Amino acid sequence: MSATATIRTGAARTGLPRTGGHPTPVAPAGRMRIAPWFSVSAALFAVAWGGNEFTPLLVMYRQLDQMSALTVNVLLGAYVLGIVPALLVGGPLSDRYGRRPLFLPAPLIAVAGSGLLAVGAASAPLLFAGRVLSGIALGLVMAVGTSWVKELSEAPFDAAPVEGRGASRAALALTIGFALGAGVAAALAQFGPARAVAPYVVHIVITLAAFAVLVRAPESRTRSAVSRPLRMDLRIPTAMHRRFLLVVAPMAPWVFGTAASAYAILPGLMMSQAPGFEIGVSGLLCVVALGCGVAVQRFAARIDTPRSARGIGVALTVTVPAMLLAAVAVGLNSLPWAFVAAAVLGTAYGMLLVGGLREIQRIAGPDDLAGLTAVYYSLTYVGFFIPAILAALGTWLSYSTMFLAGAVIALLSVGVVALSWRRHLPSA
Repeated sequence: MSATATIRTGAARTGLPRTGGHPTPVAPAGRMRIAPWFSVSAALFAVAWGGNEFTPLLVMYRQLDQMSALTVNVLLGAYVLGIVPALLVGGPLSDRYGRRPLFLPAPLIAVAGSGLLAVGAASAPLLFAGRVLSGIALGLVMAVGTSWVKELSEAPFDAAPVEGRGASRAALALTIGFALGAGVAAALAQFGPARAVAPYVVHIVITLAAFAVLVRAPESRTRSAVSRPLRMDLRIPTAMHRRFLLVVAPMAPWVFGTAASAYAILPGLMMSQAPGFEIGVSGLLCVVALGCGVAVQRFAARIDTPRSARGIGVALTVTVPAMLLAAVAVGLNSLPWAFVAAAVLGTAYGMLLVGGLREIQRIAGPDDLAGLTAVYYSLTYVGFFIPAILAALGTWLSYSTMFLAGAVIALLSVGVVALSWRRHLPSA
């Protein structure tokens, strides 16, 4: 079936007649209408759940299979090997062929990834393969889905559109998925039966349910009629926009750098403080960090402005004390301080994620929105290699020292962004 036929089929399924370049939404007769943006957000949530359910189980794999800290952190970062190619290819291709053809396979790929993780608890290669599949799925939904939610949050799909609401909705769906995926997985692994299998089975069920809702989502972007070499679609001109290079790029690795510090590094360092409940505490640290990331997103949206880099600047400023608190928690080997640090790290993550998304949605044009979103997310996931890097450096440096160095680097990042505070604005 061609992409154009897929678009028409999607419109027919949702009862959305075509008018010009966009479908006009109408409610199916005799059935409660689900907002189009919510259908896509549900799949974003489900795939994000699968992307982060592995994180609190790092402690379990170290206990059950005696994996080293370096091995489990490499497995944690393995899904970046799936995320980045999926982002950089899926995003631009969805700008050409439409959102549905690139997004619809993602939940099914996530199900396959969780299936491998469920059967591969004692096999590092199977865990690695499962993580890569989870990454491919997450990369597709982050690049394509974020753009799709943004477009479905505008006219004619949303009767009362608000500037920036699409970015906030996508960020919220991702963050809630990350948080609940980690929390539920940790609870099942700590207290439930078949603890190496049950978390993934739950995710498979949730994702299939989300997929059933997703198939009714309308296409928001018609297939491009321009005939040109495919490699041209993989070029993202706005990635060279000075605003992107000088404001967004310096902050992007901190998005998941802060998150990974909270729910990948701190739990492993605090294992001795919760004997018998290591997995549960690991999950709780994830939930605290990402819960704060959810809670702060409304505030982050309010302080963001198209007239300056205020949103990103404030987010990076919060990152500095977050790193200092992590250094204190590790230095004191204190679980209460670890929870405080996780809360502030999660707050920084939520503000950074929203601030970055809003900036790129102002920079991008209609023909490369998903492409620039993909470049942005690729840079954010550089931060997911931080746990593995710190584990490797741990032979020579203490974690307290490395977190202090992180605070200094975050402060330098604030300075870099401040230099372009009001310069190179997209409106100019």
